[in-house]
Amino acid sequence: MTLVLATDETGGPEIFASVQGEGPSAGMPVAFIRLSRCNLACVWCDTAYTWHFDGDERPHRSGETFDRKANQVTLQAADAAQRIAALGQNRLVITGGEPTMQAGKLAEMLEHLPDMRVEIETNGTVKPPARLDVRVDQYNVSPKLAHSGNPAELALKPDMLDHWASEPRAWFKFVIAAPGDVDEVLSLVERHAIPRDRVFLMPEGTDSATLRERMEWLVPLCLKHGFRLSDRAHIHLFGDTRGT
Repeated sequence: MTLVLATDETGGPEIFASVQGEGPSAGMPVAFIRLSRCNLACVWCDTAYTWHFDGDERPHRSGETFDRKANQVTLQAADAAQRIAALGQNRLVITGGEPTMQAGKLAEMLEHLPDMRVEIETNGTVKPPARLDVRVDQYNVSPKLAHSGNPAELALKPDMLDHWASEPRAWFKFVIAAPGDVDEVLSLVERHAIPRDRVFLMPEGTDSATLRERMEWLVPLCLKHGFRLSDRAHIHLFGDTRGT
C-alpha cells in the first residue's frame, strides 16, 4: 500500500531523526515521518505545506498555497519502514497533516517495524482502526480550539473527546494563543472528564521570541489549573523548518 508523505527541503520524503520537541516525550531521540493531507485547516498551522494546496480556499494566515506535486511524495509502506529503520532509532513519531487519514497504510508500515515504540500525533477527530491501534504506544491528541478557525462540529467531536479521555495511552496537547483560550480548555476538561495530569498547554508560535513571551503568562495558568507546560524545543533549536 502507498503512503502519501510530505516532502522535505530537497523534495524527498520527510523522514528524519531528531529530538521530540513537544509534549510528554519532549527531548527524546526519535525518528519522524510526516504524512501529507489533513481533514482540518488551522489558520496558524505551521505545516500548511501538507494540506494548503493551490486551489484550496480554506483560510491560512500566511495566505500562501503550495503546489501539490512539489509537496507530496508517495512511498510503499515497506519502503517507508526501511527508511525509518535505517535512522537507527527505537521510537517513531508519526505526524502530519493528520496521520489517521492513512490508518490502514500506516498499520502495514508498522508491521515491518515490530520492535519500534510508536507515537501518533493527531487532532483527535478520527478513531484509529484496531489494526493500527494495537501497534501504537502513545497518542498525542491535540484538539483544535476556536482560535484555530475550524468549526467546532468538525474539530471537537464529543464522542471522540470522550474516547480519548478514557484512553490511557492518550495525552492532550492544547495550542494556546491567548490567555482566554485556557477557559475553553477548562470547559472541555470538565465536560469530557479529561485527566488534568495528562493535559499540556503549549504556546502557539513559530519563533522563539513569541514562544517565550506567551510562556510568561502561560506558566501561571498551568500552576493555577494543574496543567503541564509544553515548549516547542525544535523551534528554538532549528527555527520553523522542515525535517527538524
